[in-house]
Amino acid sequence: MLLIACPWCGERDETEFHYGGQAHVAHPADPEALSDAEWGDYLFVRANPKGEFAERWVHTAGCRRWFNVVRHTVTHDISAVYPAGQPRPSAARTSNSAEEVTA
Repeated sequence: MLLIACPWCGERDETEFHYGGQAHVAHPADPEALSDAEWGDYLFVRANPKGEFAERWVHTAGCRRWFNVVRHTVTHDISAVYPAGQPRPSAARTSNSAEEVTA
């Protein structure tokens, strides 16, 4: 079981949270101009790295706030937790450039 440190409530069991997918996926500036294929890519295509990955989580059994977690996808080690809307901490950066887009 993972222990996730909510930025507002502190460390809790993962059962109090729900996963929200990849963090830092920017909404298209002009969604009306996207083709069906481009819109499909925006909605469904996400990175799937082996290593550190920035994810969105919501504390559903607590404060109900969204935040980001940098978690290693193999070991499940969490290297950073930070509020949604903030940039990924530099200490947790990897070579995954798809995650450099702001939330």
